[in-house]
Amino acid sequence: MTFMKKKNKLNKSYWENRYKTSETRWNIGEPSTPIKTYIDQLNNKSLKILIPGAGNGYEAEYLWKNGFKNTFILDIASTPLNNFKKRVPEFPERQILHCDFFKVNIKFDLILEQTFFCALPPSLRPSYVDKTHSLLKEKGKLAGLLFNFKLTENGPPFGGSKKAYLNYFDSNFNIKVLEPSINSIKSRQGKELFFIFEKL
Repeated sequence: MTFMKKKNKLNKSYWENRYKTSETRWNIGEPSTPIKTYIDQLNNKSLKILIPGAGNGYEAEYLWKNGFKNTFILDIASTPLNNFKKRVPEFPERQILHCDFFKVNIKFDLILEQTFFCALPPSLRPSYVDKTHSLLKEKGKLAGLLFNFKLTENGPPFGGSKKAYLNYFDSNFNIKVLEPSINSIKSRQGKELFFIFEKL
């Protein structure tokens, strides 16, 4: 299957069905350790944060319960967002975005990346770079995890390499960190890069 056919396949119905049939191997039931560790060193609780492709939103729940009340979550599928609302009923409805990431036009201080980039058809990667750049405020940051394994047509998830990611991001972002994750969950050890990119 070509990447273009993949692009057409990985639509709203595809992801909705994956959640409804519990085909969600990426769902670990808690915040991923590298993201949690990064959140724990954030001091400014007023940061406006977006988690695109948030799924069941465990990172967002952790942020919310630790005082980051300006957190937004986004997913194209309604099922995981409904799961999130049941777990965190006090989370403001206006901060739950059920829509296409590429159609959002809100500015953020921080975008957290956790299994969204790797779920997109690789042909959309340049668009992802442009969109995240446009959504960030001046000196805003894009941070999180990228998969570090060979890119093939077998996905999602789709992999990539440090070199490839630098080629995508370094014209729009200051690459502050892009290194192998040292505290990934067991099943992802050696397969993730932790990164912090600052908008140029």
